Amino acid sequence: MILFNEQNKVFTIHTANSTYQMKVSQHGHLLHLYYGKRIVDEDVSYLIPNVVRSHESNPAEAGVDRVYSLCAYPQEFSGNDAGDYRIPSIEVVNADGSYAFVGKYRSHKIYSGKYRLSSLPTLYASNEENAETLEMILKDEVTHAEVKLLYGVFYEKDIITRAAVFCNHSEGDIHLERLMSANVDFMTGDFDMIGFFGHHYLERQTDRRHLSHGINEIGSFRGVSGHFHNPFAILCDRNTNEDTGNAYGFALMYSGNFVFDAEVDGYSQTRIAMGIHPKQFDFLVRKGECFEAPEVVMAYSDKGLSKLSHSYHDVFRQNACESRFVRSERPVLINSWEPFGFSFDSEQLIKTAEISKELGVDMFVLDDGWFGARDNAKAGLGDWVANEKKLPGGIPALAEKIHSMGMKFGLWFEPEMINEDSDLYRAHPDWCLRVPGRDPARSRHQLCLDLSRPDVCEYLIEAVNKILDDGSVDYVKWDYNRYVCDVYSSYYPPERQGEIYHRYILGLYRIMDGIIKTHPDILFEGCSGGGGRFDGGMLVYFPQIWCSDNTDAPDRLTIQYGTSFMYPVSTMGAHVSVCPNKRTKRTVSFKTRAVTAMHGTFGYELDPAKMSEEERKECAEYSAFYRKHQKLIMSGDYYRLSSPYDDSIFTAWQFVSKDGTESLVCVVTEDILINDKNSYVCLRGLEENAFYRIEETGQVLSGAALTNIGLLLPHSQPQYSAFVFYLTRIEATVVSR
Repeated sequence: MILFNEQNKVFTIHTANSTYQMKVSQHGHLLHLYYGKRIVDEDVSYLIPNVVRSHESNPAEAGVDRVYSLCAYPQEFSGNDAGDYRIPSIEVVNADGSYAFVGKYRSHKIYSGKYRLSSLPTLYASNEENAETLEMILKDEVTHAEVKLLYGVFYEKDIITRAAVFCNHSEGDIHLERLMSANVDFMTGDFDMIGFFGHHYLERQTDRRHLSHGINEIGSFRGVSGHFHNPFAILCDRNTNEDTGNAYGFALMYSGNFVFDAEVDGYSQTRIAMGIHPKQFDFLVRKGECFEAPEVVMAYSDKGLSKLSHSYHDVFRQNACESRFVRSERPVLINSWEPFGFSFDSEQLIKTAEISKELGVDMFVLDDGWFGARDNAKAGLGDWVANEKKLPGGIPALAEKIHSMGMKFGLWFEPEMINEDSDLYRAHPDWCLRVPGRDPARSRHQLCLDLSRPDVCEYLIEAVNKILDDGSVDYVKWDYNRYVCDVYSSYYPPERQGEIYHRYILGLYRIMDGIIKTHPDILFEGCSGGGGRFDGGMLVYFPQIWCSDNTDAPDRLTIQYGTSFMYPVSTMGAHVSVCPNKRTKRTVSFKTRAVTAMHGTFGYELDPAKMSEEERKECAEYSAFYRKHQKLIMSGDYYRLSSPYDDSIFTAWQFVSKDGTESLVCVVTEDILINDKNSYVCLRGLEENAFYRIEETGQVLSGAALTNIGLLLPHSQPQYSAFVFYLTRIEATVVSR
């Protein structure tokens, strides 16, 4: 619900449980007043203190009024070189060489439905949803350049999206050096910031810190959102936990360089800014042109972190990816990489698929090594033509044999990379990112194709589509295995090289539009050295993303825990792998690996030919168990019942169906349960006045008992034991007190 009070010049945005308010000041600046728990429709500009901040600048139009200061007042979109010395929302170099941009309110419009951006992925709203858009124009009165602020409102989900569009209506060219998608000023608050850091094999580890004075920053400058910091952050009260306290989420719908800044100034006011990383960013916006900044998805909860996560889970399940696979049953798959690597032939693949079918697997995926001269990691990338020495008849022949077994067939691609030992590189060495006169840095024997070039994009769309159109492919694993560097494009003149990082991402989205969105019957899964590009922008294209190359179950507990704060379980690729684990050398039971992998889209990364009969039996059992409960896992409300970082001897999580009739509880012990204190796991999301039958024990317990006392875990269990409890509601009546 978006309201505008013409008399007070106040904009109020309501969701079901939150309010966001801003006001046009007497001098035309757009001031931010409030974001938090829902309030009534009133002007809360009284929150701005009427005091003189000594030594702060006052704009010329304020005259002798020393109270009015852009550096002390809360702003909705902060200008540059105009007396506000905090983080700017925008930085420009105007045609006359000046750096100033001061945006003042010019106009606005409110309409039903959700805005879209023409060049970047955004959330969408169905026609049935209660969604609205506010567009507001801020104009610089000297240069006539404008910024359009976009606000999308998903009322029931407590979601507000923000984006910004810069338009050059001046008489000359403008260099845009910074454009933040969102700026939020808090006049009060003693906040913690939760970020999600990591590296390859250990993504999205949880980091909670108290905001100190100065600029607290997370970001990525690797050309991708990256393993090291995720483009998602939470601001919360210091006492906020899973169930209580204020929490604010900020998620960027972008897959390239990003920054999230939280600045606490000398008056203990906090400014949040999020958008494209300004380092090595210089976009030339010619007269009459516009530039779009990516969308930020904001959520607020006054009931702790779980409620915040539920808002994100719901909106990313229902409003991000338009693929039919978002709401359909996902196949249990097995991947060829673990048993074969680069060395295989059709006969070996078919035999493995036949064994896999007996294990309850729905789909066989052929990973790397099927194209060009791809017998190792040093050759063949870029040559998207099947190697018929390995695969007589190519992909269509293999797919036909897999389909004849009643299984689906999947294929691996890495479209964005190239080997120097490839036909494509020999024909087009200028198609790589490469600084003139310098030998490029290599990673995994790969160079990056220059996706800022239209000809490279068209080649990839044509080459990949030819395989997909001819091969009866049901699934694609879209991989990306290095970071971007040597950022220089031979296609663009020197003065436009500051655009290449962003143009690379625009090219990537163009390629995915041309491949993914033209193949609605193929399930696409994203991957970037595991979870190195797990972001909102990717989720517009991929219903699921491979969560990490680390499949060690104990490590996955922390990876999947951190991922769950924003991203729904239905988006997390999670598989059972061999033990001892190839990376950690750790051995845990098959059950523990399976229970952990059911925290996502279930599958296998192992060689079925080397499995024991007992393991094959377990494989079939857990494949069937996952299918039975997949709808609940994919669409239910998710609760983190404990943290793998705490001293608790177990990590537990829970799924509760939206109608409250069933629940699945999963527990993995992280210590040895032998002659120890009693261990209880307290459940959540249940009706306290209802009764639930526990399938595994036959007990019937009230929601009140399960929530406030919990389930007793068995004693004398080894480290990394796993337990699963399936609950069904059998009665909804008042429990006697």
